Amino acid sequence: MSAPSLVQNPPRAKMDTRTLVSMAMLTGIAYIVMLLSKSMPSVYGFLDFDFKDVIICIGGFTFGPFAAAIISILVAFIEMITISTTGPWGFLMNALATCAFCCTASFLYKKMHTKKGAVIGLACGVVCLVAVMLLWNYLVTPIYQGMPREAVADLLLPVFFPFNLAKGGMNMAATLLLYPPVVGALRRAGLVPQSQSGQGKTRSAGFLLFSLALLATFVVFALVLAGVI
Repeated sequence: MSAPSLVQNPPRAKMDTRTLVSMAMLTGIAYIVMLLSKSMPSVYGFLDFDFKDVIICIGGFTFGPFAAAIISILVAFIEMITISTTGPWGFLMNALATCAFCCTASFLYKKMHTKKGAVIGLACGVVCLVAVMLLWNYLVTPIYQGMPREAVADLLLPVFFPFNLAKGGMNMAATLLLYPPVVGALRRAGLVPQSQSGQGKTRSAGFLLFSLALLATFVVFALVLAGVI
């Protein structure tokens, strides 16, 4: 049996019991990944890198953009009532950022169900994340961080723009690397239907190297932003 690839069956619209169980499991995993991500260095004291978007994108790629939105909101809400200190405003920013990236990527992947479609969808998700968060950081950050709006405006390009670019780039690369093995595990557990795709392993090594290089590039970029290197 060939290894699972990024070319899978189109996401199912019907929310059956198996789909709901899978989404609940992905929500729990995303929350754990979020907790682990807190150990990473922050940028400017309050901007945290977060890899939960990888798990949520996997859910979106498998079950569609609506599922990605549900998981995004659930994880953000659970974070708000458990460990967050930023309250509803932090929940809003968290959900907006994750939905901007994951729902955009999942929607485009649903339309272009190929490896190329996955790359294009994730890249557009990064662009959407950066654009959306520039606007919402300008509007909301002064409220929950107690900063003058003029000070936030001065940080948009030198801080918020590169931070969200690095965060989105790392999540993009990690999604490309982890989606096939995670979906394969879900199939073996009977939580996701078996693929009907007959695609082989053509250029799989090159795609893996591309994903690894992309991840390494954005990890170094993130470490530079955090002042580690």
